[in-house]
Amino acid sequence: MITHPLTRTAAAAAALLLGAVPLLAQAQDKADPTKEFVQKVNNATGLEFWGYARSGFYVGHKDQGRLRGNYSLGGDLHKYRLGNEGDHYIEFGIGKRFDLGDGLKWGVFYMPKIYNGDTGTAQAYATMTGIFDNSATLWAGQRFHRIQDVHIVDNWVMEDGDNYGAGIDDIPMFGVGTLNVALHTSDSFDNKAGNVNDAKRVNLQWRKIPTNPGGSITLTAGLISGDFARGSDGGALGIVHNQKDFLVKGLNNSLMLQASTGHSDIRGKFSGLDVDGTSFGGAKQRRILDVVDFQLGKLGGQALIGYQTIDPDDGGDIKDFSLGGRVSYGIAKRTKLLAEIATTQRKVDGEANRRLNKGTVAVAFAPNTDFWTRPEFRIYYTHANWNNAARLAAANSYGFGGKRNNNTFGVQMEVWWE
Repeated sequence: MITHPLTRTAAAAAALLLGAVPLLAQAQDKADPTKEFVQKVNNATGLEFWGYARSGFYVGHKDQGRLRGNYSLGGDLHKYRLGNEGDHYIEFGIGKRFDLGDGLKWGVFYMPKIYNGDTGTAQAYATMTGIFDNSATLWAGQRFHRIQDVHIVDNWVMEDGDNYGAGIDDIPMFGVGTLNVALHTSDSFDNKAGNVNDAKRVNLQWRKIPTNPGGSITLTAGLISGDFARGSDGGALGIVHNQKDFLVKGLNNSLMLQASTGHSDIRGKFSGLDVDGTSFGGAKQRRILDVVDFQLGKLGGQALIGYQTIDPDDGGDIKDFSLGGRVSYGIAKRTKLLAEIATTQRKVDGEANRRLNKGTVAVAFAPNTDFWTRPEFRIYYTHANWNNAARLAAANSYGFGGKRNNNTFGVQMEVWWE
């Protein structure tokens, strides 16, 4: 990627401020031991394994009761997760592909999940590839398509799924990316109430459209219809531009614009469906979000800035702001220091502005010191504080008893494999 001399100078100055200049020469792609091991297991067994898990030991202030974190104002981008989860979760995927010859393959995949002891099914579906003599894959069952993750707030800001459906993935678009098309109902393995609103959804994802060296865009759309007592049907649109080696090698940037209406959430999934005979309205939502992640030698991290508006059919308008980041720094072969700091705000029409600040420091042990390497075993300390408006809104959780700040200590293991 060619950059202007002033751009290179600015990037060098920024790196100097970060203390990263001595590290730039060390920046290189490292092997991921966990991925390599899982690939060996896959090859040896003929199966496919993937998944995620976190668990640990959490201690809060004695007045905090069972709450072990969860400091958040409630927005999609408000819960910075390091030292702030206090829960236990695992999802374990297993699958098998069968080669029928002549380019035809079919597969079956299953992913159960457990959250704080409650079991469920995340995905269960079958696929068939080669019917059209290209990369297009037919599928049916329950699955999701995860497009854009913001790890530090534990949010797949672009995804679909969680419901029964069928579709075609990876349709070639004449050399300009690939297209996914899916149809869903609001039923699912874990939805015992059934499709109360007779809701249906169409999702489209035109993925990885080349734009510039190291850059591509993905377009998403969702359209929802159903029998809703309150609010309109709904739809959603989104676009993300992903740029590798932004300004300097090892720095990646993702810029997203999203909007939705009615009974669609901002990702194009169902929102506000009836529950136990209670009807809910929809909402108009808008979001702009920019995320950077980097690995510059021993220094790695992720940071975001985001702004989101919510105009619900019932209640006042909501404006959310989020700014924060996490960094990691390797101090030994398998040891790194972590720090995460964030400030978040929520403004509801007619109410005072809510503000919450959160910071965490930790020491972590992993196969290597890269930011993304897992498993990661962490020992952390978290401090959070919030203003009076946030205290009043969270009177039944972290604001209980008039508290305006709190501390959490914990030990956590996080791992993913694919």
